[in-house]
Amino acid sequence: MWSTFYMQEEDGRAGGGPGGGPSGLAGVMGMRGGVGKRRAAASASSTRQEGQVKMLFFVAIIGVALTILGLGTDYWVELAPPKTFYNNGTCLVAHYGLWKRCLTTLTDIDSQRESCGPANMPGEVDSNCTFFKFFTSGDNAVIFQKTTQKSLSVAAASLALLSLFLMVTAAVCIIMSLSKGEKFFLKPASVCFTLSGILVLLSLMVFHQSVLALLASDHTVPLHHELSWSASCVGIAGAILIVVGVLFMLLTLSCSPWERCLPHHHSAT
Repeated sequence: MWSTFYMQEEDGRAGGGPGGGPSGLAGVMGMRGGVGKRRAAASASSTRQEGQVKMLFFVAIIGVALTILGLGTDYWVELAPPKTFYNNGTCLVAHYGLWKRCLTTLTDIDSQRESCGPANMPGEVDSNCTFFKFFTSGDNAVIFQKTTQKSLSVAAASLALLSLFLMVTAAVCIIMSLSKGEKFFLKPASVCFTLSGILVLLSLMVFHQSVLALLASDHTVPLHHELSWSASCVGIAGAILIVVGVLFMLLTLSCSPWERCLPHHHSAT
């Protein structure tokens, strides 16, 4: 009886039972193949996400560069009196930013304009640029008999500097995420980029309020004012940084918003 039992057991093993044979080997190979497919899918997903992070980081660098360009130049606003204010054929125009102001005397004035300027037109005779004393002695500046508002100007500059600090912090987080392969660093980077964009736009708004306060300080000399290309760079940079911050936040989600909206479709497939 025992010999018959052993012979049946050996026949089961040889015939492809659970412990051996072709079907057992196929099951093991199938399990290994499934694990390999999952690893390959995870590797492809990680590579795709790394490419998305690099692309968004490149766009963020463009926003940072535009911010630095706008903050470092002094063409935030241009001030120009009417041409009839001067009788000798020359015009005095002014342009300034967060840190300094420039007064320029022009001779070749566009006949189509009612006011002097713009400041970068040909015919320049003399240009005098001086830094504001807001950050040293605390003195206000006088431009065309109008006085600047120190508090608003200092607030705009402070918001701009704080936004730069947040940009640097976000860039460091992105570099650490790419070097260590950790998705965790994307969350603080997204928050910092979004806040930096908001602060840049707030700085531009506060600066515009300071310009309006300057114009309202004295009505002796009528002035035409317009925001120039430095302010445009700052505005575009703020919008770019906010969008990049939101997109980085979407990358930190466990699954895409499309998968959240269609869970039944993905479960069925």
